[in-house]
Amino acid sequence: MWLAFVILVGLNLRPFLTSSGTLARQVAQGLNMSLSSLAWLTLLPMMVMGLGAFCMPSLRRVLALRHVLITSLLLLCLGCVLRWFVPNGASLIATALICGLGVSLLQAGMPGLIKEQFPRHIAQVTGVYSATLMGGGALGAQITPWVSSLTDSWRIALAFWALPISVALWIAWKVVPREAPGANLSPPSLSLLARPRTWTLIVCFGLINGGYASLVTWLATFYQDRGWTAEASGSLVAVLSVAQAIAAFGLPTLAAKNKDRRMWVWLALACQFVGFLAFAYIPDMAPYLWAIIIGIGLGGCFSLLLLVALDHFPDAARAGTLSALMQGGGFPIAALFPMISVQLREMSNGFQAGWMLHAAMAVLVAIMAWSFQPARYAQKMSGDDSL
Repeated sequence: MWLAFVILVGLNLRPFLTSSGTLARQVAQGLNMSLSSLAWLTLLPMMVMGLGAFCMPSLRRVLALRHVLITSLLLLCLGCVLRWFVPNGASLIATALICGLGVSLLQAGMPGLIKEQFPRHIAQVTGVYSATLMGGGALGAQITPWVSSLTDSWRIALAFWALPISVALWIAWKVVPREAPGANLSPPSLSLLARPRTWTLIVCFGLINGGYASLVTWLATFYQDRGWTAEASGSLVAVLSVAQAIAAFGLPTLAAKNKDRRMWVWLALACQFVGFLAFAYIPDMAPYLWAIIIGIGLGGCFSLLLLVALDHFPDAARAGTLSALMQGGGFPIAALFPMISVQLREMSNGFQAGWMLHAAMAVLVAIMAWSFQPARYAQKMSGDDSL
């Protein structure tokens, strides 16, 4: 049942983001919002995801894990339900904030929970969790335009995602044990923030997720500007997300054979580099191929960096804390990129500059990843080294 819980939670963490991206044009027209305003639907929840990661240890001192997880799912469900009734852009952005609050705590707790519940299969279950994250994004991108067409309402289509969240909530009620607040609590995290390696992980995680944030926000709009329908552009985002899901599971599974994950990280980053350059210069030549390539890069990097963070400590508590900090600092960095991309679009009359920026970020992360040498993890986290 724990594996079912991991899968269901993962599937429900991304549809609220990808669903609004595929209907960006309809939402903008219905609520009289600019594209810059729509960027807040991604920017704000991803900022909150970072705050949630930092707040998780403090919450665990006063609330049991069961209460944190169930409350988080309730917030996510509430945010989706409220989208049925939004009268203006500000209220829609408020629902994104509520969803982001729910996702932030769930996302911060899952890596440590995986290491605790599956100590002998960390790489595989991390891959499953990451794959379901991306798979949920694919479902959000593919199904939401269909629901919108079927019901003739983008509001109903956005609210639809409260249904699968309700199922995850029921599973959480059944599976997560009752325990005292603070049980199995990880140590205080402030000491890890003094380690340069923690900040290296934060920057890498933020930059690679910035590419994901920009794509789920603007890829559908990019191709709708080129004459595609909402359904067709949603299918493209779904293909990208499916490729992410396959890579998120497959690359950590392959990387489990040895402790040095760098070769696989570089492979994933190379896919990102090629994909973003293709979107920038030859977007119409083979858009589904470009989506698959870049999806492999994004999904592989996400799960591999989670795995690299967990590798730094042998015990679940400290490993989970480091992973939470990586997400806590990384998601606010990632949140900036949809806004940067749309500002570059307005300055240059296209998304090409934004795609090129993300290609450059892939190169930067590849350089930083050179320092992820397993033999030096203990030294890096002891504070005796600088990177």
